Amino acid sequence: MINKPVTAVWEITMGCNLRCGHCGSSCASPLPDELTTVEALRLCDDISELGMEWISLSGGEPTTRSDWDQIIQRLTSNGVKANLITNGWLMDEQILDRAITAGVNIIAFSIDGLEQTHDMIRKKGSFQRIMQALDLMKERKIGPMVITTVNQKNLAELSRLKDILIEKGVRGWQLQIGFPMGKLAENREWVLEPFQVDSVIDIAYQTMLEKRLEVIPGDCLGYYSLKHIELLKMRNGGCPPQSCTAGKGTFGILHNGDITACTSNRDKSFIAGNIRKRSLREIWEDPTSFAWNRGMKKEMLEGLCRTCRFGEKCLGGCSNSKLTFGGSVYAENTHCSYNFAMHKAAEKLSMTEDINGLLVIGREFAEQGLWQKAALALAEAIRRGADDESVFKLYGFVSFKLGNFADALEANEKIIMNNPENPYANKGKGLSLCRLGRSEEGIAYLKKAIQLAGPDFMDPYHDLAVIYMENQRVDEAISVVEQGRLVTPQFAEDLYERFLDG
Repeated sequence: MINKPVTAVWEITMGCNLRCGHCGSSCASPLPDELTTVEALRLCDDISELGMEWISLSGGEPTTRSDWDQIIQRLTSNGVKANLITNGWLMDEQILDRAITAGVNIIAFSIDGLEQTHDMIRKKGSFQRIMQALDLMKERKIGPMVITTVNQKNLAELSRLKDILIEKGVRGWQLQIGFPMGKLAENREWVLEPFQVDSVIDIAYQTMLEKRLEVIPGDCLGYYSLKHIELLKMRNGGCPPQSCTAGKGTFGILHNGDITACTSNRDKSFIAGNIRKRSLREIWEDPTSFAWNRGMKKEMLEGLCRTCRFGEKCLGGCSNSKLTFGGSVYAENTHCSYNFAMHKAAEKLSMTEDINGLLVIGREFAEQGLWQKAALALAEAIRRGADDESVFKLYGFVSFKLGNFADALEANEKIIMNNPENPYANKGKGLSLCRLGRSEEGIAYLKKAIQLAGPDFMDPYHDLAVIYMENQRVDEAISVVEQGRLVTPQFAEDLYERFLDG
């Protein structure tokens, strides 16, 4: 299975006993097409058969559905860990006992600020109900989790909320950004601005340093700021790619059995099927399911995300962030920490009046290996009319380092337009074409670069040999290395030996 499912969020009901002002699902009453108990239990078996590790049950409020613990028990008996996400309003000893008896893995409470703010968002009295539930779990020596949807109303309260959670024995705290969807679309003024994302990361980072409460940054929180990278290292021992896993390793199950890439993506166009019509396995393994994300490539993205140095790794990050803020899953992720930092850098560069000043800045950034900032400076200079061959040479190199092969190709083509015999530009064009999947065209330009190059420029030999090796054309790679060694006896001796060993 190319895309192995690991986990899913299952909205077992749209019924809810609260009317939260930021509810992305706009939950109210149970809908008539909700899965029956028999259908839900059969789906539990299908989830296990698919080899999934854990499921998070949510809603609505899952405990308003009478058979919620039967679903947990069925999942648990099938070897699937079942988590419960609750607003806590009904959580008393009886409900907790039912959850424990059913074999619940984690109980996670939604807390959205200090008492006044939380109750304003959710319902008067709900904060104290959760505090009582946390005390009850602490007595039972069960470490709960807490999920906080961060918005303008509670951002300034996170530090004080953290202290309360530690006091109550909370084991983990998930921080996620509220999207302008559902009820929050009606309260758009509550939504965080891009510059505020770093404040959330700061809180998460500082909390992890204190080692009293584990922070789980939501998939929508990031990406690639220095603190966020360190935060992920503290949690995972490294910084994994931060691309959206919707439809790749995770998916969403709606109340009626619709299977979507993510429960946050509520548009009908994202639904891959319904378990009443096709089996879960059939839906998941259908090559057309979730093709929009499974086939996502950096060059499909818009704005700065398309040229970002991390674009191949994160592919723009959270799809729902792009969808709700930008209108498309390919839109630029404006609520990305790195994206915001680069836009600030671009804004500063735009105030540099002298083109030559921009070029100096671009070269300095390139010398420091700050490829993104170098590209911003050089692109601004080119936009203002800089067209010297050396500018396109450097911009092509920087673009290639960023993985922006189409931009690198265009830069080298502009050089070739005025100087067809330039070996560096022909080499750059060839390598860019190869990276864009046009290997035969690229190889032709690399060969031309070899013909044009002298003994002081051996890069085309090296690059062509590498391309041949990547395409399993070992004999041709060795032939190129031998050809290069005839030009310069010391050429790529280590590379030659590696080719022979391989």
